[in-house]
Amino acid sequence: MVEVLRSPVLGNVPHGFMTRRGGVSIGTVAGLNCGFGAGDLPEAVVENRQRVAAAVLPGAVLVGVHQVHSPDVVTVTEPWSDDDARPHADALVTDRPGMLLGVLTADCAPVLLADAEAGVVGAAHAGWRGAHGGVIENTVAAMVALGAKRGRIAAAVGPCIAQASYEVGQDFRGQFGESDARFFVPSAPGHWQFDLAGYVAHGLAASGAGTIEVLGRDTYGDASTFYSFRRATHLGETTYGRQLSLIGMVQKAPAMVP
Repeated sequence: MVEVLRSPVLGNVPHGFMTRRGGVSIGTVAGLNCGFGAGDLPEAVVENRQRVAAAVLPGAVLVGVHQVHSPDVVTVTEPWSDDDARPHADALVTDRPGMLLGVLTADCAPVLLADAEAGVVGAAHAGWRGAHGGVIENTVAAMVALGAKRGRIAAAVGPCIAQASYEVGQDFRGQFGESDARFFVPSAPGHWQFDLAGYVAHGLAASGAGTIEVLGRDTYGDASTFYSFRRATHLGETTYGRQLSLIGMVQKAPAMVP
C-alpha cells in the first residue's frame, strides 16, 4: 500500500503527497519512484503511478507537465493526447472534475492548492529558481482566472529539502535581495542555509492565499521515506527517484429536482 501524506488545510479535496513507500521499483530508486527520468523500468513507473492515482482519486486521469524550473503555469481543460504533448511548465491548474494534477519532486517543494467552493485546484513544482521567478504567484493568478478567490485558497507546501540540509554559496545568495535575508542563515564563511519551504510559503502569503500549511518534512534527511536529488549527489549515486504529489476535484452530483 502506498503511503499518502495529506494536509488538513485542504480538507476533503482529493490530494496527497507521496513518499517512496509502497511501490515496485528496485535498486537505487527502490520503492514508489514516479519519475521516468530516473533510469527505472518504465513498467515499474507506470505501475507506481497507477497506484498513486488510485490512492488519491480512483478513476481520474493523471496529468503532468514537462518540468523545467520555470514560472510557467498551464490551465488544463483536457488530458494531453500523448506524453510528447506535455507542455514545458512547472504548475497546473484546472476546474475540471476527474482530472488529477501531478508534480514530481526530489528536494524541490511540491505545492498543492484548492478553492473548494469554486472547484478550482492547482499543483506547483517550486524549486528555488521557479519560486524566485514567480511560479507560486502565477499559479494563484491562474486559479483566480478560473473563478477562485484568493482568500479562499488553501495551500500546502509538501515535503522538500529543509533549511538545515540546504547549504548554498555566495552565487546562490547573490540571486536574492536583502528583503529575502530572513530565509538565509549564515553557516560556514561564504555559505548560508536556505529556507526553501519558508520562501515558498511567503510567496503564497504575498499572493493572498487564505490558509497555508508547511508540512515540514525533510526529503534530504529522511532517506527511508523520501527520494532526494542532493542526497543522491552527495552519496555519488548515479540516479535518484522522484515523489509525486497530486490534487484533483470530484465530480459533483447533479442537483435534485423537487
